[in-house]
Formats: sequence, structure tokens, C-alpha cells
Amino acid sequence: MKSRNILGVAGVAVLVSLLVPVSAIAGEPSPGDVERALATADDLSIAFEHAASVVSPSVVTVRSTVRVATGNSVQVQPFGGPQDNPFHDFFGDDFFRRFGVPTPQPRGGVIRQGQGTGFVVSSDGYIMTNNHVVRDATEVVVQFPDGNGPAREFDAEVVGTDPSTDVALLKIDAEGLTPVHFGDSDALHAGQWVVAVGNPFGLDSTITSGIVSAVGRTRVGITDYEDFIQTDAAINPGNSGGPLVNLHGEVVGMNTAIATRSGGNMGIGFAIPSNLAVSIMKQLREKGSVTRGWLGVVIQDLNEGLAESFGFKGTDGVLVSQVQDDSPAAEAGMKAGDIITEFNGKPVTGMDELRLRVAATEPGTKAPVVVFRDGHEMKLHVKIAEKEPETADSGDTPNTPTGKLGLGLHDLDEATAEQLGLDVERGVVVTSVQPLSAAAKAGLRPRDVITHVGRKRVDNVREFRKAIRKHDLEKGVRLTVITGSAQRFVFLRMPEEKD
Repeated sequence: MKSRNILGVAGVAVLVSLLVPVSAIAGEPSPGDVERALATADDLSIAFEHAASVVSPSVVTVRSTVRVATGNSVQVQPFGGPQDNPFHDFFGDDFFRRFGVPTPQPRGGVIRQGQGTGFVVSSDGYIMTNNHVVRDATEVVVQFPDGNGPAREFDAEVVGTDPSTDVALLKIDAEGLTPVHFGDSDALHAGQWVVAVGNPFGLDSTITSGIVSAVGRTRVGITDYEDFIQTDAAINPGNSGGPLVNLHGEVVGMNTAIATRSGGNMGIGFAIPSNLAVSIMKQLREKGSVTRGWLGVVIQDLNEGLAESFGFKGTDGVLVSQVQDDSPAAEAGMKAGDIITEFNGKPVTGMDELRLRVAATEPGTKAPVVVFRDGHEMKLHVKIAEKEPETADSGDTPNTPTGKLGLGLHDLDEATAEQLGLDVERGVVVTSVQPLSAAAKAGLRPRDVITHVGRKRVDNVREFRKAIRKHDLEKGVRLTVITGSAQRFVFLRMPEEKD
């Protein structure tokens, strides 16, 4: 309870330190103002010291090695080449291009070495880190720093990995370890203090602080399933797999990546939320792999034009652009054009949210799904299946903004479909898209096949043009499009002409 009182004071420390020394605005601060300001700063310092002291005994260095035979030669290099070399950030690309030292060539195979961070999650030797820290590793070593004395090292077994979230679980032969305490990452909000702990550039037990810059970051392009915490706490190469903690010393995330041009920290770091990481860790510990739910639909976000074309108010919801054959969605009666507004009792606002929730649903679960169809809501009951690794659960098809119209089109026949490797044999194939045109801004691209204009089937360019003329393009029209093997909807709108 004492620590929580300290943290309560620390939570407003910056605001108080700005407001208290009012006399400093007009001149020199009074001794009383200085004393109060220093006391507030001391309280904040104590809070950070508390968080660091709680989590530091659980943080480890993870070193990995990959050996790949290449005849009689060996290449020794850090993962990712010179960009992962600690000196790269100080000297830059030009130094390595002009003065790069030849790679050593001992015998025996290719050796790649990497280093990151991990943290203890159980007293009997289970440790979490990032998948990319130990990916393809043939040897993994975990090191515990012991003050100024010799560090303890253990060979580690990779229990399981999940590349889709970049989580890995290790096991060492040790007892009596100090595990971390997990916090509720769903309770995080932008502006809250956090501390990142890790081993950047091989510097053990480094503590950096900052705030939560944002939560729920998706489409960053790091993993298949993204729900990242963004923070400005300094994260650098070597921090990967380390804990992000709140001022109570509770782990609320796993540091994973940075947005950078130099290779070093630029104030934008990403961490996997602890709730997601823990759910993955439990599956890896129990069975060494991760099972995900599968609905069997291709989905996309709504915009105002698409929503209006379906008679739907608002843009909260997810549009079903295709239902896969023999899928749970198909068996439940879901159709292309349905708008999913609720899944398993909770409202749905966007595509990324739905993908995460479906994936987290235990296979075999009977989940109620509310869809909007033909002006009415209806409830379907879907039995979630297990997602196979090669099965695409939902297409990451882009949203379709409006713009200017500009298309090159060609009739699609059997020969053209075979030449382009398309699964569809009827429709209109897009041969070119003018930059900055309505078609480009709507998301159309070469090799797309347009099969419907509104509800009208079109099998050639003549039918397409005839169908388009029946619509007011300033209000827009919905197109049904085949991209690869996936069907999606595109809303095409011409800009209003101005005199």
C-alpha cells in the first residue's frame, strides 16, 4: 500500500512541479517553493526506483547462435548484417560501405549471432522473449547479471515460438528464480508512465522511462496479429524481448520493435501487450504451439461510401467481402455483403479488432454473430474452427477511399484468365490504373477483375460501361472485385466538378 501512495503522488508529479513554484514566474523561487518542488521530484524518483528494483532481478540477456553448413567455409555475422552492429548507429552506412572489414571465414558453417532480452515468468525456469531473438537458433544461452561478479549462464531450450505475434518461450534448468508480476495491459491509457528494461547494445540492466504514446496500434507491418503499445521510452537494439513495466513494477508489455531511420531510438517504440503475450505463453507452455480460431471470411473496413451503398448507418462494423466454402461462416449462413456489428456478445468496430478476437476464440466455441443484411440486423450462430497455418482467416484488403476515375479495361476470357493466373473466367480485367485517379484512390489495381457494378453482373467492358452510366458517380457506386483468389468490394466515386 505504501508503494501505491508513492505512485499516486508520482502520477501528478510533473503537473505539481509546474504549478507549485508560482513565485518563480515573477522572480526567484522562494525556499518553500523549492522545497516543495524537490519533494515532488523525489517522490517521482522513488516511484521509478521502485519499478526498477521490482523487475530487474527477473530480466536476463538472451544470446542466440545459428550454424548453417556451407562446405568448407564459415561466415560470422550478427543477425541482419551491419545494421545490427552496435557501431552502426554511431558511424552510419557510409562507414561500413567504405571501410567494412571482411567477414571472418573459419571452417564449419555459417554462424549468425544475435542478442536480446528476456524475463523470467516462473520460478522453475520459464523465460519469455521475442521470437526474432531466437529464430532458427541452434544454440541459446540465458545470462543473469550478478552485480559486479561473474554472471550466471544457462543453456536454454526453446519450448515454442509464435512468429505471428513474435513471442517465444524458453526453459532453463534452474529453480528459485524471481518471476515478474503481470499487469492488465487493457487498463493502459496514453499518457501513463512506463519503464523499459533490457540490454541495449549489450549494456545489461538498462532502465529507460517514458509514457504510453498510444495503445491498439495495428497495421505497423511487424507481425500478423498486431495490437501494439506505442511508447517513447528509449528502446534500442538489444532491448527486444525485454519487459515494459508500469510504476508498480508490473509487466504490461514486451518490447519488440522501433520505428527508426538510424537503427537507434527515435522516440517510437512498440511493445506486445502483456495480456496477449501471456495468452500466447500459456499455449506454448502447455503444447509448444498456438491454436487460433477461424471464421472463414475475407473482411474489410467500412467507409462512408460503402456503408451508404449497403444502407448502413455509420462506419462501425466490418464488411464481409467473401465467405470461404465449407467454412464456419458459410455453415452459419453468412453471406458476402453482410456487415458484422457484434461478435461473441461484444460490438465490432473494425477489421483488426475482429481478427484478433476471432483468433483468440477457442476452436469449438459457438459464438453468436450479429450481422446487418438488407436493412435489418440478424443473429447467426457460428461454431469457430481451428485455423490452419496456411489458411488466410481474413484478407488484409485495403479500405477504399474516393477520388477521380481512370481505368484501362479488357474483356476477361478463358485465355486471358489462364495467362494472368486468375481463378475467375468472367468479368472485366483491370489493365491499368491512372495515378491519383478515382480508381487508384478507391484501391483498384492492375489484374483486379470487376464482376459486378452495384448488383449488376458484368462480363465484358461493354456491359461495364453500360452499367456505370446508370449510376450517379458523384454519389458513387459499389463494385465487386476479385483480387487474386479473394473477393472484395470497392466503392468508386467521381469528384464533384466545380466551375
